[in-house]
Amino acid sequence: MRYFDALASTLHFGRAAELAHVSQPALSAQILEMEANLGVKLVERGRGNTLLTRKGEEVLTHVRSILAELDRLEQTTRRSDGLLGGLMRLGIIPTVAPYLVPRLVPHLRTAYPAIQIELREAVTDRLIADLSEGRLDLVIVALPIESEVIATRPLFRDRFFMAMAENDSEVLMSPLSESDVDVDRLLLLEEGHCLRDQALAVCGTAGKRSLVNFGATSMATLLQMVSHDMGMTLIPEIAVPTETLRNPIRIVPFADPQPAREIGLAWRRGILQAEETDAIAEAVCACVGEQAAATFS
Repeated sequence: MRYFDALASTLHFGRAAELAHVSQPALSAQILEMEANLGVKLVERGRGNTLLTRKGEEVLTHVRSILAELDRLEQTTRRSDGLLGGLMRLGIIPTVAPYLVPRLVPHLRTAYPAIQIELREAVTDRLIADLSEGRLDLVIVALPIESEVIATRPLFRDRFFMAMAENDSEVLMSPLSESDVDVDRLLLLEEGHCLRDQALAVCGTAGKRSLVNFGATSMATLLQMVSHDMGMTLIPEIAVPTETLRNPIRIVPFADPQPAREIGLAWRRGILQAEETDAIAEAVCACVGEQAAATFS
């Protein structure tokens, strides 16, 4: 049922297999077995095109209801194992995950030895969809999130800086104002990343088209381009320690009030206990605090 749910969400056998952490042949075999057991065709298979049949759509409704009940059962079992005992399926946006996960996972495993962590990195819309449909328990995203079924909790304020090549001939005043940014040289993440929209908002370019026509898939790619003097970009504070070690870049702060994003937790209402979200929140803030202290002290 989880494989079928993954396939219904992606409508692509390869991406569904990746989402379900199995090989594509294994997932395909399980879908065929499910069709044989139910005696109906669930999926229309074509070259590069997968669609649910009408019966498949009906079955999907029941499958997701069953999986939601199983999730609730897992939550009940986890609570009986003590605080954060059992499986925790955690999603994190790509502009936070590389800088937080290396500290957060060891911290949680030390503090809560019974925890089993399953991580997923994806853009905000995908994480919220997975959260709403029961494929994730908790996500770390940029707030706000507007949903009646999802609760949120702010964690920390992540300030923005401007990153440019060390050998960049352009002189930027420090601290930087929005009007100082040359939007013709602004590099952005690809569509779907919330940091792209935040960069456009900070630099006042939401209605302008004179932007470098390239959308990077990751912060690391973006800053590689910056280090080779291909432009400049917005960098969140959480990324500064790691990326300044990797790349020859110069970090320029903004003038007060410094632009920032609010990073927080989101979860389905009624699924997690307050003690569980408190524990994750405290762990995240402790790890971010350690990183900030090591870099900016």
